Amino acid sequence: MLPPDFPISVAWACVSNVDRQETFSACLTLRNTGSATIAPGWAVCFNTCRKIVAGSASDGFSIDHVNGDLFRLCAAADAGPWHPGEVLRIAYQGHYWTISATDAPLGFYLVRADGSVADLGDPDIAPFATPQQRHRGPGDLTPLDDAAGRFAQNAVLSLLAPAEVVRITPQPLAASFDGGSCTLSRTTGIVCDPGLDAEAAFLRAIFDQLPETRGDVVRVELALGAAGSASDESYVIDLKASAIRLTGASARGVFNAIQSLRQLIDGARVPTGRIDDAPRFGYRGLMLDVARHFASKEAVLRLLDCMALYKLNRFHFHLTDDEGWRFPVPALPELTQVGARRGVAGRGDTCLPPSFGSGAAIDGSPGTGFYTADDFQAILRHAQSLHIEVIPEFNLPGHARAAIVAMRARHEKLSAQGDFAGAMEFLLDDADDQSIYESVQLWHDNVICIALPSVDRFIDTVVTALVGLFRDAGVPLRTIHIGGDEVPTGAWTGSPACQALMAQRGWADVGALRADFLTRCLAILARHGVACAGWEENALERQAPSMRFAASGLQVYAWNNAWGNGQEDMAYQLANAGYAVVLANAAHLYFDLAHAKDPHEPGYYWAGFVGTRDAFAFCPLDFTATAGLTPMGASMPMDALAAMVRLDPAGAARIAGLQGQLFGENARTPERIEYLAAPRLIALAERAWAPDPRWQDIGDGAARHAAVASDWNAFANRLGQRVLPQLDAALAYGYRLPPPGVALIDGAVHANVALPGLALHYTIDGSTPSPASPRYRAPFAWPGTEEGVNLASFDTRGRSSRTVHLDQQGATHE
Repeated sequence: MLPPDFPISVAWACVSNVDRQETFSACLTLRNTGSATIAPGWAVCFNTCRKIVAGSASDGFSIDHVNGDLFRLCAAADAGPWHPGEVLRIAYQGHYWTISATDAPLGFYLVRADGSVADLGDPDIAPFATPQQRHRGPGDLTPLDDAAGRFAQNAVLSLLAPAEVVRITPQPLAASFDGGSCTLSRTTGIVCDPGLDAEAAFLRAIFDQLPETRGDVVRVELALGAAGSASDESYVIDLKASAIRLTGASARGVFNAIQSLRQLIDGARVPTGRIDDAPRFGYRGLMLDVARHFASKEAVLRLLDCMALYKLNRFHFHLTDDEGWRFPVPALPELTQVGARRGVAGRGDTCLPPSFGSGAAIDGSPGTGFYTADDFQAILRHAQSLHIEVIPEFNLPGHARAAIVAMRARHEKLSAQGDFAGAMEFLLDDADDQSIYESVQLWHDNVICIALPSVDRFIDTVVTALVGLFRDAGVPLRTIHIGGDEVPTGAWTGSPACQALMAQRGWADVGALRADFLTRCLAILARHGVACAGWEENALERQAPSMRFAASGLQVYAWNNAWGNGQEDMAYQLANAGYAVVLANAAHLYFDLAHAKDPHEPGYYWAGFVGTRDAFAFCPLDFTATAGLTPMGASMPMDALAAMVRLDPAGAARIAGLQGQLFGENARTPERIEYLAAPRLIALAERAWAPDPRWQDIGDGAARHAAVASDWNAFANRLGQRVLPQLDAALAYGYRLPPPGVALIDGAVHANVALPGLALHYTIDGSTPSPASPRYRAPFAWPGTEEGVNLASFDTRGRSSRTVHLDQQGATHE
């Protein structure tokens, strides 16, 4: 490795997205800023989510696709040395669009002719300043989310009086307060029924943060036996001046009651009254992908804590993918020795290639890491203490490149030792496979050869390891998610092993081969006493529900419902066909997608832009009632909505619940995880737990729209006035703060915010606003300064959103 400060600067700019249909033009600028000449034969590698058009680079250069999102830029063979101060400008074209920083190439590194490597980091990204840079061509109807647009959107919101704001989130079934109050303190006594010691300790930790209060202090009782609901998560809270009684149908119900009680504490006071509550759906989940970028144990524990605050009860742990394997399998150490390491390997070493900007360096890379057994079990125990079930996922037969490469390395090592039988024992790919395919993430070799008997041994060994991790943690393992999504067309068609098995069994196409593979997976999990879950593709045959596995107990996660893609109703089709379905809808519940069409907002947008309001407005049992826009911003035709499948009564009963997804391509840091997760996961929790708002029963479209808007206004006030300040105090969580909306109207500065109750502060001297800056409370006259006005929203801890600048012409800049 060369020193990390090796002197090459990298800049990148989107030139235009409108020159050709679904093709953008861009420019890379590389400068040798050092004193050393770089010899011919160098290459600059980088990751980009946008596939580069072959042969489109400027004359004298080529940009080749290596694999996945890794590309290599080279000068022509007859190019001379790269001299100090020399600038190289390379124009190129790519597929689709680049309208935000997320779309830019990342993780550049130099490979010199002698093989030495130096990380160059991420490029300086030019602003997206022109319409050609900010929009996806003439078909892009989604407006830019700038300060002026936000001001217009936020103008329909109104600030509610504190007394009008619901006190508990998610909203309970019933809550009444009589105007009285009682006092809690760190010395408050807690008594509990047998079996509730853990819940009493959790409540004691909350009370330990309260001030010590003199005078009468209420006693808190924890009890079992809440009635009136079939759910073991139901609870009743009786709040009296003499005692508070929390009664749950189970320990989980008592825990839920505690989470509600903590939201009622104001200083040391709690209102008196009664809450009766139970969840709408039994499954209320969040998925975290730690394969694309590794997330530390601490980051996962904080996410679990945040989930528990809002009564989410399933943690879908996406532990493997093409770009990483994150948990130990003692019998197969290569899975972490190779599959958990990403970068450019030295001679005699093996690792996965850089992905998603993780860079050339292996150690310290966000692409490198795995959970030790102790770390993994600490996560399991913490989740259990919060009454959250962990559902681990290892993804196959597609999205499996990390495992394939690791087992190939094992094969090569044992073959070199002469152990040819051992080398074949867990091999996942067919060396003679000539299949030609490209996955959505641009891999050409990420699908397991499911005809090999070694694949079954591999799966059984991995399941055995997971069972052991849970057992040693003292935590029950109920379900394993086996992935199964996005197997590219063309896989297995050129594999002699697969074709031979198909001929032997008389199968006409690879669909039968895949169904056989799922049958074997179900049998392996059944032998271990574990239920099976997977993405929707497992239950599909030729893009329609397959009846083959409807009675198998397979739980299906339906996700691919971007408006306008023709599969919006697949979740309902699967439920009607007999499958238990978790709604994981991309257009509402993919929290790795960008909040809004804004160059500064991290995240993709292939299924559209997903804001907190989108998750809140999701109507689980009749999604057409609150239909969204297509990814390009068009409304869905009424006839198309009318033609979509609706749930029949039996199908509705098979909707297990809802799950938010946080895939990790753009989550390189713990801070980014928190930014992407919240407050969207709170809106998810509201929709999964709270009573059905019955929007679907309002036949008139305008009236239904008004009802959703009114309910959103109430929830937005709840977030701004109560929920986020409480989250600040409980976890200091790094949730997204919405930038303000701003406008200059008749010589006055007007500002608003998407979550009424959040503080706005401003400056007029060109400085960055802080909590000490004047607070915006009402429109004020333009100050008449050249510096203009800077504004930002703030949380109770002093964190701010992006700063918005308003100039004297009324234009806004961010």
